[in-house]
Amino acid sequence: MPGDTRPYVVPGRPTGPRTTSPQPPAPVPRSWLVRFTLAWLGLWMAYLVPSQLTLPDQLDRLDHSGRIGDYAVINAVAGVAALVTLPLFGALCDRTRIRFGRRRTWMAAGLGVFAAGLAATGAQTTATGVGAAWLVATLGFNMATVGFTAAVADQVPEAQRGKVSTAIYGPQAVGLVLGLAALSSFRDTPLRYAALAIGVVAFGWPFVRRTRDTAPPAPDAAAPCAGTGPPRPAAGRRPASAPRPYGTRRTNEFAWAFGSRLLINLANVLTNSYLLFFIKDGLKAADPDRALLALTSVYLAFTLLATYGGSALSDRTGRRRVFVAGAAAAQATACLVLALVPAFGAAFLAAALLGAGYGAYMAVDQVVIMQVLPEERDRAKDLGIMNIGAFVPSSLGPLAAGALISASGGYRLLFVVAAVVSVLGAAAVSRITSVR
Repeated sequence: MPGDTRPYVVPGRPTGPRTTSPQPPAPVPRSWLVRFTLAWLGLWMAYLVPSQLTLPDQLDRLDHSGRIGDYAVINAVAGVAALVTLPLFGALCDRTRIRFGRRRTWMAAGLGVFAAGLAATGAQTTATGVGAAWLVATLGFNMATVGFTAAVADQVPEAQRGKVSTAIYGPQAVGLVLGLAALSSFRDTPLRYAALAIGVVAFGWPFVRRTRDTAPPAPDAAAPCAGTGPPRPAAGRRPASAPRPYGTRRTNEFAWAFGSRLLINLANVLTNSYLLFFIKDGLKAADPDRALLALTSVYLAFTLLATYGGSALSDRTGRRRVFVAGAAAAQATACLVLALVPAFGAAFLAAALLGAGYGAYMAVDQVVIMQVLPEERDRAKDLGIMNIGAFVPSSLGPLAAGALISASGGYRLLFVVAAVVSVLGAAAVSRITSVR
């Protein structure tokens, strides 16, 4: 493995000096990428399939008249929890010092908590119980993603980050479709969740078992003790070699990247979060589950084409922002198609456009994020903040979508708002001038 692969040493035990590099010296091997991709396949399957199928279906059976409100509140609670826990877990991950490894510890613990929460969700018989159990599951998801995304910043060189972005987000649509295909064939709720719980551990554990953490930055490299190190420069002067302060341009670009990620993911969630209900209520499908699978399959095909093709083209040209602009345009067009022509033919066209747009964005998302991280020593914390923009929309988005549906008595206003949000996301990324 690249970088320093030595296990952590128990704090207080004497060790020799060790150095760390801000960028790994060698590419990660193909086997690393394969295991990393499979881990994300399991995570996305277990996270997205409940959002698209098992949670709505479970709530529909438990509380048909209140299903939209129940679903919105459950996701809102999980979203608020993520706002707090993603940066918190990231900061704790940066400061974890045990032999098993700081990143591996959070990966493994996250997989376990996620699986336990999924199994508990399937056993609930009230909407309140479903919400409490699903909250536990999402906390496990947050823990795991903190470790997995920080491993990228630690171990993957710049030249491979386009491939790794694809490894994270390419499995998103694949996991959703595989999960829908597997679970739509049977109706037993506990069995559905149990299958997802087994899957998330089975797909994620091989990476956790085989990977080795890189050494964390030495404490004295970040904050020398008083009386040590080189003398301070005279007041008002900063050596030319000194790093840029944490504020100013790099932090501003970090904020714009966060805003872009939040808005583009929110647009996608607004469009997809009530898709099963839209198929039932708006399109009047005779078999909503199969219709959902068909539309999602089209979405998958175009997402994969845009993700893998966009990643290769982006790495070859070195350009990132143009892919975000194209992604926003495709997503906005898809939303307007659904708003103006609520029919099955138009829905398939919208699914293709939405998949192509989201795939184009996912092809460059991780590359943009890694280029604007402010501090090496706080990678997991900063990525935890960034992950708010990636994961919180899936929790808070349904609350906003439910309010728009209730206010307008239909889905048209929802899709128009999603189109506007997508365009705003492209505008935000245009402010990141350090990325081509």
